[in-house]
Amino acid sequence: MNEKKLDAFKKRLEDRQRDLRQAINRTAQDGRDADLEWAQDIGDRATNSYDKEFLFHQSNNERQFLQMVEGALDGIRDGVFGLCVSCGNEINPKRLEAVPWTRHCIACQEKLEQGRDAIGLPGQNMLSRERRKWGVPGGRHSAYARADLPQPSASQCPSRSS
Repeated sequence: MNEKKLDAFKKRLEDRQRDLRQAINRTAQDGRDADLEWAQDIGDRATNSYDKEFLFHQSNNERQFLQMVEGALDGIRDGVFGLCVSCGNEINPKRLEAVPWTRHCIACQEKLEQGRDAIGLPGQNMLSRERRKWGVPGGRHSAYARADLPQPSASQCPSRSS
């Protein structure tokens, strides 16, 4: 990737990073403000509790997004920006334009979303394997089950009836 495009991506990512940090600070302040409200009515307390929970989840999402943006900025500094972390191939420039913080090419992203464990480092999709093994929706005992995995016995899988 040429230096001009890299600088443009860096600027976009730095702007997004700044915006996310401001949003996280704003959400944290809103959460502190919600703590200060002393509601007498049970309905008001329930609303206050819901608001705090909502703000917590919003803040958590913003922090995760910030980590992805900072990871992309690290990739620029390390000279690996635009390379898929799973297969090492270049990520399509149009995909980078749309989602500059992406870590995967389209093919690897599709595999990840399908829950396949055929890419990346060993254990990367351990959760997907466990879901298949123990019958969690989308797992071993569902319509998406994989025939190449061993069938857990009834004693190993509490969701199976004998």
